[in-house]
Amino acid sequence: MNTYYRDLRKVALPTDRQGNDRVEIGPTQLALDEWQAAKLPLPNLQAMREYRWKRLIQQLEQNDCSGILMFDPLNIRYATDSTNMQLWNTHNPFRCVLLCADGYMVIWDYKGCEFLSDHNPLVCEKRHGADLFYFDRGDMADTAAQIFAEQVQSLIKQHGAGRRLAVDKIMMRGLRALEALGFQVIEGEPLTERARAIKSTDEIKAMRCAIHATEQSIAKMHEAAQPGVSENEIWSVLHSENIKRGGEWIETRLLSSGVRTNPWFQECGPRIVQNNEILAFDTDLVGPYGMCCDISRTWWIGTDEPRVDMGEDMRLAMAHIEHNMSLMRPGISFDELTHQAHVLPPQYQKQKYGCVFHGVGQCDEWPMIAYPDGWVEGAFNGELQAGMVLCVEALVSRTGGDFSIKLEDQVLVTDDGFENLTHYPFDERLINA
Repeated sequence: MNTYYRDLRKVALPTDRQGNDRVEIGPTQLALDEWQAAKLPLPNLQAMREYRWKRLIQQLEQNDCSGILMFDPLNIRYATDSTNMQLWNTHNPFRCVLLCADGYMVIWDYKGCEFLSDHNPLVCEKRHGADLFYFDRGDMADTAAQIFAEQVQSLIKQHGAGRRLAVDKIMMRGLRALEALGFQVIEGEPLTERARAIKSTDEIKAMRCAIHATEQSIAKMHEAAQPGVSENEIWSVLHSENIKRGGEWIETRLLSSGVRTNPWFQECGPRIVQNNEILAFDTDLVGPYGMCCDISRTWWIGTDEPRVDMGEDMRLAMAHIEHNMSLMRPGISFDELTHQAHVLPPQYQKQKYGCVFHGVGQCDEWPMIAYPDGWVEGAFNGELQAGMVLCVEALVSRTGGDFSIKLEDQVLVTDDGFENLTHYPFDERLINA
């Protein structure tokens, strides 16, 4: 066996935190076996972590900041490649990372959980005490915020040199405590979004692996998508198969069937899928390595053939994606992507998707490329660069109709154009209807 694909079943070294005993979450043996069969190279995770660390430091330099304070769990994952109760943390922000201008990085974690970032030597210090929300601190939350802000101040004096601090998604009391100490607090989200936008070679390797795992999971869900089965049962297969491969969570519940596909954005429920109707979904899935895999497909479920209008709309959705994907190349501006995008006929305009493209990495990311009627001058300035990954969207949905077609592919911008990272096929029965 190629030693690059270490067999986790043969590793039992808990003192070294390896194999099944490692602290950081990661792919399972099932995923590793599938990737080896597909001849997918694995990412060098430490190289990936160092690349991300450097990207953030570059943003600090470009924005003249002495440090960046991150509470968003996905920004923390980006900075440290460590996790802790990610979904709970989204609404109970107990984790925080400070990256100083000189590269010194400190994490505040849940008390007793400092070991969760031991695998990353770029994390210089582990603390606790960034939990500034009312559930945890009650009526002494302001005092906790003051203590936390003083710690940040001390660290910046040692490693940052300056009073300009980028901060994302902080509790209001934490912001006020920092400003009371004289910090000039700026919005940190533009820095992290732009840092995350350009993927390294290892990040792309991780994404290829995650997409492969997702498509294996989609195939299992496809097998389960039969008449007489509920939407929830079908959707649960994607969750289960994702977790079996070391994936992490799914951000939405966007699967619907039959008339519930129009209008789009109805979440899956107890409805039983009937014979001879459409089923559509959007994965919005965080897979192995914390990589987002955002893929949409529409399937025909039934013994008879689809209606002619369903085939027409399927082919239109494919043409929409293919045209817009063909625009992707380094140097094309975001404005050009908006104004050169494929135009859907009038009957589909009201219910078209909210964007033509959006960035993707650990989740949906910057930039968001709007349709012309949603374009706001100056909102998204920039151009595509090699290493960006974007999702190309299509929602073909007739106003007052009884079905919609939802398609989405995940696409890499290369040095000379693009590469579609998505390989799960479109439904042939709908294409040929």
